[in-house]
Amino acid sequence: MRVLVVEDERLLADTIAEGLRRLSMAVDVCYDGGEALEHIGVHDYDVVVLDRDLPVVHGDEVCRAALKSESEARVLMLTAAADIDDRVAGLGLGADDYLTKPFAFAELVARVQALSRRARPALPPVLTRAGVVLDVPRHQAARDGRFLPLSPKEFAVLEVLMRAEGTVVSAEDLLEKAWDEHADPFTNAVRVAVMTLRRKLGLPALIETVPGAGYRFDT
Repeated sequence: MRVLVVEDERLLADTIAEGLRRLSMAVDVCYDGGEALEHIGVHDYDVVVLDRDLPVVHGDEVCRAALKSESEARVLMLTAAADIDDRVAGLGLGADDYLTKPFAFAELVARVQALSRRARPALPPVLTRAGVVLDVPRHQAARDGRFLPLSPKEFAVLEVLMRAEGTVVSAEDLLEKAWDEHADPFTNAVRVAVMTLRRKLGLPALIETVPGAGYRFDT
């Protein structure tokens, strides 16, 4: 899952991003609405966590842009205002969900995961392929009943490959969906992550390298 966090309170934004990254989400961070519009125009996001009261460009405009983007990202709007009229106004813009500050991080995670399952097409929370069970909400993976001790990045790569349902996923697509914007496109990070993931999955091998194209998960 790729998430954009837009929040002008830098400590809060960075804290949210770090927590989501620990759950294998690829997270980009913006501190104002203008920067957010630039990101939305370049990257495909599954969920945008959006503060409504932003500098440079108001959160309402960012929300409209996110809903019009090719990715059709789901929007979780944050606000310090608990007034019902403010919540109604935010939802009236097209936001998919609303969370009032202060909030518990566990609730934010649950709402982000719920929004990802409402993507088009809907994404199931638990994936099962070739004896591998990937429980995204609980962040757990197993093969034939054997627990897989995956790093956050390995978990993210496995999720992307399993959701592809047997189609080839290029290294570029893996970088886009499992890494954030700071990933070097010329790095060997994808190759290394796939290599360690193969080792942890064990035999028989489930991830096939398709020369010149990318990687495919055996279904």
